[in-house]
Amino acid sequence: MPQTGLEQVLRAAPVVPVVIIDDAAHAVPLARALVAGGLPVIEITLRTAAGLEAIRAIAGEVEGAIPGVGTVLEPAHYAAAARAGARFAVSPGATPKLLDAAEDSGIPPLPGVATASEAMALIERGYRFAKFFPAEPAGGAAFLAAIASPLPQLMFCPTGGITLASAPRYLQLPNVICVGGSWMVTRTAIAAGDWEGITRAAAAAAMLSRGEA
Repeated sequence: MPQTGLEQVLRAAPVVPVVIIDDAAHAVPLARALVAGGLPVIEITLRTAAGLEAIRAIAGEVEGAIPGVGTVLEPAHYAAAARAGARFAVSPGATPKLLDAAEDSGIPPLPGVATASEAMALIERGYRFAKFFPAEPAGGAAFLAAIASPLPQLMFCPTGGITLASAPRYLQLPNVICVGGSWMVTRTAIAAGDWEGITRAAAAAAMLSRGEA
């Protein structure tokens, strides 16, 4: 099954930090700050050239961290992320070509959906988990609440526009396993090396409760 091991990763904390790293030198202290705050699962996006190097550094140097790759847009990204040490892979959408590659990659994928039809397509392939993206523009917690009954087979990690204030609305839903967010890892805070501030923000996020628990 392509998502073997993914549930354990997604249940490690209520929030997955979604990180954009401009300088790979920031990767290790950033990951240590997040782990210290109680958020070990870290999605490092491929939106900058430093992404893969950051994953490699975190995987090799930060005890307790569970690094993953984000913004996976093409099959080649899976192989590169696997070599770097990524433990999971997140994509904003789910094309047939990308899903085929994911199933051969050895990294559990978390593909994105924004509609019921896209969710059903993943269910047909045997998927149990999906990213709901972009969460706020695509209907927010109300959308996920509406599809929980007709599509109980799928659990979601909503990401996109979620904040510390809005996250509880998602986490109380029975079909939400965790949320993704970047409010505790802003590019400004990372560039400033505000690791203590990031640890405090991570700790506040880690204290959020899941409704299913």
